[in-house]
Amino acid sequence: MAEAATCYRHPDRETGLSCSECGRPICVDCMSVAPVGIRCPDHSSQAVRAQPVTQRVKNVGRGVQALPTAIVTKVLVGLNVGIYLFQLVMGADINGSNGWIFEHGALAGPLVADGDWWRLITAAFLHYGPIHLLMNMFALWWLGAPVEMALGHWRFLLLYIVSGLAGSAGALYMSPNVFTVGASGAIFGMLGAGLVLEYEATGKFGGNYLTLIIINLAFTFAVPGISIGGHIGGLIGGALGALALTGFGRERRSFRDVSASRTVALLGIGLLSVAIAYWRVRGLA
Repeated sequence: MAEAATCYRHPDRETGLSCSECGRPICVDCMSVAPVGIRCPDHSSQAVRAQPVTQRVKNVGRGVQALPTAIVTKVLVGLNVGIYLFQLVMGADINGSNGWIFEHGALAGPLVADGDWWRLITAAFLHYGPIHLLMNMFALWWLGAPVEMALGHWRFLLLYIVSGLAGSAGALYMSPNVFTVGASGAIFGMLGAGLVLEYEATGKFGGNYLTLIIINLAFTFAVPGISIGGHIGGLIGGALGALALTGFGRERRSFRDVSASRTVALLGIGLLSVAIAYWRVRGLA
């Protein structure tokens, strides 16, 4: 049996995490959550000391190999792609905006008000064409994997679902009569969660995730046809969900050491999102 790795700064702590920059094992108290992985305190800033190209490639390769697998993120990406392909097989056009799956899964206020509650989550697995799908799946992999590695598989999955529900609530709040699909609400939730986790890990507010949030919000407001409510709702849901899992900032502790009460708090945010959605669409059926 292989000997468990220990944090290079805390030799008494076993860990399955390692820095994506240098490959050294680190515990959750030492890691910094970044969009490209997790980093040790020596490499938590973007200003990394210059190294020869060959050495950097060697270090990155070693770090990636040591990182736990973001299996849930991979499954979510595969599920989104599989549903789109299945739509095409069932006769939908290239945009996936017709056919049985779209008609029974897309988000629309009057249909939710009529009892189609499942649309609050199924809409997060549908997309308007291959470009929309590709952009969202790239963002999901890039942003979801480090959050999953920080929280663990099941907590990440719950947070993703809650973020998707919050995104649907936001979309219905802003545009209840518009058909809405896409995983971007849940993906914005990963941005919100990453912002909280990055602050909890480093004590700094204003790192990589805040920059990404500002850029993506600017894009959301600048480009016509994007669900502003869905993005903002997902962002708020993801941030609140991460705060619930970390005790609303009261303690800086292991992200994986989560009590049942904190999981219940996360589920409560999801139920609140559903309640807001139904409050907004009442009378539209």
